[in-house]
Amino acid sequence: MSKREKKQATLVDALIPIVCLALFLGISIFKYGASPHVPLIGGAIVAGLVAVYRLGFEWSELEESMFSSIKMAMQAILIIMIIGVLIGTWIISGVVPSMIYWGLKILSPGIFLAATTIICGIVSLATGSSWSTMGTVGVALLGIGQGLQIPAPIVAGAIISGAYFGDKLSPLSDTTNLAPAMAGATLFEHINYMLYSTIPSLLICLVLYSIIGMRYGGQELDMSNINLIRDTLASSFNTLSPILFIPPIVVIGLVIFKVPAIPGLIFGAILGFVFAIVFQGASVGDIISAAHTGFVSNTGVAEVDELLSKGGLMNMMSTVSLTISALALGGILEKTGMLEALASALLKFAKGTFGVVFSTMVTCVMTNTVAGEQYLSIVIPGRMFKDEYAKRGLHPKMLSRALEDSGTMSSALVPWNTCGAYIYGTLGVSTFAYLPYAFLNLINPIVSLFLIAIKFKIATIPKKEVNK
Repeated sequence: MSKREKKQATLVDALIPIVCLALFLGISIFKYGASPHVPLIGGAIVAGLVAVYRLGFEWSELEESMFSSIKMAMQAILIIMIIGVLIGTWIISGVVPSMIYWGLKILSPGIFLAATTIICGIVSLATGSSWSTMGTVGVALLGIGQGLQIPAPIVAGAIISGAYFGDKLSPLSDTTNLAPAMAGATLFEHINYMLYSTIPSLLICLVLYSIIGMRYGGQELDMSNINLIRDTLASSFNTLSPILFIPPIVVIGLVIFKVPAIPGLIFGAILGFVFAIVFQGASVGDIISAAHTGFVSNTGVAEVDELLSKGGLMNMMSTVSLTISALALGGILEKTGMLEALASALLKFAKGTFGVVFSTMVTCVMTNTVAGEQYLSIVIPGRMFKDEYAKRGLHPKMLSRALEDSGTMSSALVPWNTCGAYIYGTLGVSTFAYLPYAFLNLINPIVSLFLIAIKFKIATIPKKEVNK
């Protein structure tokens, strides 16, 4: 039997699965509180039906494209799994608790807002999770800020800025691993390139928070919540000496010396294993359990238990399955030309490097707004624009930075996005109330675009590689 003639995907064809995906996500997440995994599979089914019955593709072709798409992200998937092991060993060894313990010591009444941003940045950088940071240390800091009569939306903005700064640059963060996987960059070249836009953005934020915080500098600081966390950490671990900073310092050093991500992170996990035995007296069985299923904290203090009960290989499986589901959908959209149809419609208005980066960032924000899910704001635009960046000779790390500077950062600013909804539920401050004070999330995309506009550090690839 001869194969059917294939049709070129139109914008209407491409919009059918995208609109259905948005509906599936909206109903599942906001009505039933479900995860985005099943809606993604539903979106892939709709895309497959369009591909077979409207565009003339065979199922075997779609299956092959899904496998190819997933294979491209296998390095990121392996890294995510290793990170689960690393987090578990770093918590049981006292590495993460030490970073939190000493980070909380820098609080000072006169610089409370700036210090809040720094503290949340340290914790988020150590854990790779903005959600855990906001839900634990962030809640304590919000209570302190309110005791100082600082409006809750301002404190919440400082908490969110710090949490997203650390999450965005941490090699332990799932989005930090996902963005370069979608763009075709390596993890560490992605992180290094993000420093150009993220560090200036943070400095601007710290200046703004310092100026705002001056009016509250004379207030007396209530340290009860922070002291409770610090005392609980101190009593739960044999030592929280700064010597426990060695594993993260070593991993950072490996990054600087361009050691590949997987062996570098494995070595960090091994150091955590050794430090757990040497400094905390943990048994091999307990360390293996923490590496496999995560560390479980039973201090009796809810804030500390929530912060430390995490990590482990198995706790990363939800992120892995979400990534695979999104990549399966992306593989179908790419193979059938639907991604190309969407990108072509957007790129009609893109002139030069600034235009393509701006189009990427707008798409990320739109995806966060329509789909309501941070991961999709990285996966879908990443798949859409990857080929266009290659055609224009732009390095993949330019795409990965654009995905994070817009997709990751804007997720907290959409009330119906899973991130915005989580923040409201955790901090009790509405999205539109804290939005004007989430300076990093607002400033970072602007700084990123400004750097492109002045042609600062435009990363390109050799023409011979473009033509391959």
